Amino acid sequence: NEVIVSYPGFYAITVYRIANKLTQLHIPVLPRIVSEYAHGKTGVDIHPNATIGVPFMIDHGTGIVIGETTVIGKNVSIYQGVTLGALQVAKDLADVKRHPTVEDNVIIYARTTILGGNTVIGRDSIIGGSVFLTKSIEPYSQVFNTHQLRITPRDVIMEDHGKR
Repeated sequence: NEVIVSYPGFYAITVYRIANKLTQLHIPVLPRIVSEYAHGKTGVDIHPNATIGVPFMIDHGTGIVIGETTVIGKNVSIYQGVTLGALQVAKDLADVKRHPTVEDNVIIYARTTILGGNTVIGRDSIIGGSVFLTKSIEPYSQVFNTHQLRITPRDVIMEDHGKR
């Protein structure tokens, strides 16, 4: 199957599942070595201690970061450049939930950053591209950025340059 042999997201998830099982068996160091190998090969960085439900889909995986205490439900889709990270990093927070929770049936589009251990993305929500979140979202929500695109016609630009 083409997906199995050529999709980096599929590879990264498969390696994560193996590393996660090794972690559950209390095998030291090897889970991180395995996950870092997959990170180098795919650009997808999934900590082996993260909790990820089935099914889970990564599309165009480059640049994805899923932190150690992240919890992801079932039927979640994530696109390139998504970060599920911590608001801060400190050794004394090692045993604290620092990364977000993403409930079931959520789609997170490209270049979105979601931070914080208390941040929960409610079930059946859609998070649009280039969103930055540090607070929880209710179930069935849609979160999108509104960008103001300004296009200046070329003749106006040339006219402005001619006046100088």
